[in-house]
Amino acid sequence: MLQLYINPDLIEAGCDEAGRGCLAGPVFAAAVILPKDFECEELNDSKQLNEKARYKLRPLIEERAIAWAVGIVDHKEIDQINILNASFLAMQRAVASLKVRPQHLLIDGNRFKKYEDIPHTCIVKGDGKLMPIAAASVLAKTYRDDYMLGLHQEYPYYGWDGNKGYPTKKHRDAIKEYGISEYHRLSFNLKDKQLTLDF
Repeated sequence: MLQLYINPDLIEAGCDEAGRGCLAGPVFAAAVILPKDFECEELNDSKQLNEKARYKLRPLIEERAIAWAVGIVDHKEIDQINILNASFLAMQRAVASLKVRPQHLLIDGNRFKKYEDIPHTCIVKGDGKLMPIAAASVLAKTYRDDYMLGLHQEYPYYGWDGNKGYPTKKHRDAIKEYGISEYHRLSFNLKDKQLTLDF
């Protein structure tokens, strides 16, 4: 089972994002505050779970969390401020929407822009180490997947019901054939075979 907290005496919120490497759609982030007696052996980094397991965990997390929230930054904002800053902003929006104010943030990754006066700790691969971050990763991923399934109804030829906007061969081939949609990130390399994010 993953670790539940770093500071047992503080209200900690785990934060993670989903959709950073996508060619289309928003980046989603979630912030989750779990109770100190929370237990869930199945909870793990959302990338280590299959889709069925993620959707099974989501209502359990939402029901048992002290507070949870989702933050969104759309493709237009991503183009304006770049994907790294958009990831930070999505997490900050999620934290701002929490009904309980956290005293400490647990951030997945190695960088973050401080939010107000709340101290934070960055944990590389934190979604595979700490339950609040893993819970946030599950919420961010499933809510973003739901959103991309909605966009798929509008633009079915990109295969967003399967690739969720990530740079698969089918997605790139569809861009070559049909051009880009209104939801594509114009600042991303949409037509090259390999997507590179250089931060």
